[in-house]
Amino acid sequence: MMPAKDRGQAWQAPGDGRRGPVATTAQAPMGLGRRAWFRFSWLVLGGFLAGLNRLKVMGAEHVPRGGGVLFAANHLSIFDTLLIPWVNIAKVGMEVVWAPAKAELFEIPLLNRIISSWGAFPVYRSGRDIRAMRRLIDLMHREKVMLFPEGTRSLDGWMGRGNRAVGKLIYRARPVVIPTAILGTDQLLAKGRIVPRLFSNLEVRFGPALDLDRFYRADDTKATAEAIVHTVMRSIARLRGEEDRWLAKFPA
Repeated sequence: MMPAKDRGQAWQAPGDGRRGPVATTAQAPMGLGRRAWFRFSWLVLGGFLAGLNRLKVMGAEHVPRGGGVLFAANHLSIFDTLLIPWVNIAKVGMEVVWAPAKAELFEIPLLNRIISSWGAFPVYRSGRDIRAMRRLIDLMHREKVMLFPEGTRSLDGWMGRGNRAVGKLIYRARPVVIPTAILGTDQLLAKGRIVPRLFSNLEVRFGPALDLDRFYRADDTKATAEAIVHTVMRSIARLRGEEDRWLAKFPA
């Protein structure tokens, strides 16, 4: 697990790779019934996430309203997929944050209806799911989306390498990328555990939108995609206070 001295380390927003004011698109409006369910369900979840745990949020002023936005975050626990949307609702507005989820979850009818109403959609991990990739690109143009570039939850609390496919998606969609650092959710529910540990210290840190224009002017190559995701992951590591350690393990 991550050493305690690093978990509480003071953070600073990335000093490079920033961009100025960003333009986003308006999300599609919800129907009355869906809006009522959306508000109620997230109120309940918020009672658990913030009411039964000690939650701290920093940098919410960097998150714009509307679509065309990507939250790129490290991944510690299944609760990360609930924490980011709830913080966006609490600090920014009543918006859907879309995210891919493994297709097996959608085979359970009730769970299918619930997570679909929150913005989850299925992706098949057995191979390249071209349909899901196209949907992700479309959503990143006009909605809020969250992705975990590592592709899996951390087993030891430290960040891993980013997946080049995420860099490719960002290159194609060119959303406003908000680096997002999550801390403490592995204490709430680590990978392999079933029962959450309440009253955990949770933290979400948002950084300024990244300036990736230099990559967008480059050719669409594997090297460009790798450079994009490396920049994104480095920004997340900086927010978590572990940039030097991450760069030593994953140099450019």
